[in-house]
Amino acid sequence: MSSATAGALPATPTLREAQTLAAIAGLPPLEARMLLTHVTGLNRTQLITRDDEALSLAQRDAFATLLARRLAGEPMAYLIGEREFFGRKFRVSPDVLIPRPDTEIAVESSLARLANVAHPRVLDLGTGSGILAVTIARERTDAEVWATDISPGALMVAQDNASALGADRIHFLVSDWYAALPVGLRFHLIVSNPPYIAEGDPHLVEGDLRFEPIDALTDHKDGLSDLAAIVRGAIGRLLPDGWLLMEHGFDQAEATRALLAGAGFTDIFTARDLAGHERCSGGRLPASA
Repeated sequence: MSSATAGALPATPTLREAQTLAAIAGLPPLEARMLLTHVTGLNRTQLITRDDEALSLAQRDAFATLLARRLAGEPMAYLIGEREFFGRKFRVSPDVLIPRPDTEIAVESSLARLANVAHPRVLDLGTGSGILAVTIARERTDAEVWATDISPGALMVAQDNASALGADRIHFLVSDWYAALPVGLRFHLIVSNPPYIAEGDPHLVEGDLRFEPIDALTDHKDGLSDLAAIVRGAIGRLLPDGWLLMEHGFDQAEATRALLAGAGFTDIFTARDLAGHERCSGGRLPASA
């Protein structure tokens, strides 16, 4: 929002006037409503039925600030502090990636491989906001779930989400992948959405990615180094017949399957996301490994 547009807001605009000026500035109506809901606490119906009510001065200033940030490209999830994933609302901050529907395939694939395992032990590597760990813990209340991340800020967000969503028995650890896990601890399933964008990829300076934590997006190498490290470490952390599942880029499925095959995994598969892209690959560690 330009200073001129901000100045066009009356001292205490009505909800209708605020939405009209946001539209003039170029904000889609849905996003304007989301910002106003965040600022006022009113739901969508109330925004319509009470649109002649005036914002307070504090609400007006908060809305003007958020509008300016959104028009500068900042993601809506960071502005309102939450994003839905697998039917639950997760708190997000610039310390973590914004949850995306593509990642739900990792949850679905994980749950499918745990279907016949009683009281499974699950590890989420690079948990970020905790969407994988918390969702699996809520969908499988008999599971023992561990979650690691190298970022203390990310772990704080994940712990807040676990508490808010009733999954407060997850074991959280600040860890560089497997490094801080107790010696000898093994899992029925390891799942991860690691950094897999190659250094220098133009997408890193486009759209929402410009605002997300760079170390959660790229390995600062070829995009495969963290996937390879996870595969290597999984051999000593999986129980016999345990599964490793990893999200990856739409064009990395073949390379990821090769990493799994080279490490001796069997029953290797790739699942497609909602857009039909190959998004999550995994394999089973044979009992003889």
